[in-house]
Amino acid sequence: MLLDTASMYFRAFFGVPEILAPDGKTPVNAVRGLMDFISRLVDEYRPSDLVCCWDNDWRPQWRVDLLPTYKTHRVVEEVASAPDIEQVPDPLQVQVPLILEVLAAFGIPVVGADGYEADDVIGTLATGAGQPVDVVTGDRDLFQVVDDAADVRVLYIARGISRHERVTNDWVRDKYGVDARQYADYATLRGDASDGLPGVKGVGDKTAATLLGRFGDMAGIIAAAQDPASDMGPGPRGKIKAAADYLAVAPQVVAVARDLDLPRTGYALPRTPADPDRVLALAEQWNLSGPAERLVNALAG
Repeated sequence: MLLDTASMYFRAFFGVPEILAPDGKTPVNAVRGLMDFISRLVDEYRPSDLVCCWDNDWRPQWRVDLLPTYKTHRVVEEVASAPDIEQVPDPLQVQVPLILEVLAAFGIPVVGADGYEADDVIGTLATGAGQPVDVVTGDRDLFQVVDDAADVRVLYIARGISRHERVTNDWVRDKYGVDARQYADYATLRGDASDGLPGVKGVGDKTAATLLGRFGDMAGIIAAAQDPASDMGPGPRGKIKAAADYLAVAPQVVAVARDLDLPRTGYALPRTPADPDRVLALAEQWNLSGPAERLVNALAG
């Protein structure tokens, strides 16, 4: 089970009412919510392995170099020679270090890669895993890793943990009219405002799905647009050709990395906390006793 950790703690922050630590000033709703999310998922699915995938760089420079609009609207401050600062509510920002402390105390692996996003960590660990993989996320970007043959699916939590959906290739096809392996190209064509992808002007969901259905992938679409003998209509042909510069780079930005140099072992679900005393101390200091007890019980099975 691969957790898109930021996606989960953002949802916990906005979905769980504000709760303060005993100091009367530090919010802990995101921490508590994330712990309870993990407990519920472990209880329901009993994964053999569990990884909290981390954004070491939420907006990698190599993606920005290819597509300057990438996540621009989320930047609150640009930092030279370091990851840009993302626009995150202060009451959430102060909880992120505590989340890392709690995960370490429980012995739940946190895995990131410098210069890459959590999506890239997930893409790498989900590819060639040699066992069934569940990816937990509230973001559609990761539909591209769904692979029925390899038993990789997404547990989509956009509507909440209790109402999550199990995303398979049939689910993606029913909803978007494309296969999961085509989803990255589909998103590139239609655009995605949440990631700063402008898309191809005049190409929406239906046209994107139709083009991929007829020509297979982005390379096939571009080749057909350049080939006067192809049966691509004049409208889509003109739109694809007009977006040539965008389409030359956007697919690399949208596709998750699948070949990062990451360990493939050492992610076994802990049955007991790695540091029980630290768990107790954190629970007392930060008003986490209930979530900590539930997580201990969930891990023990």
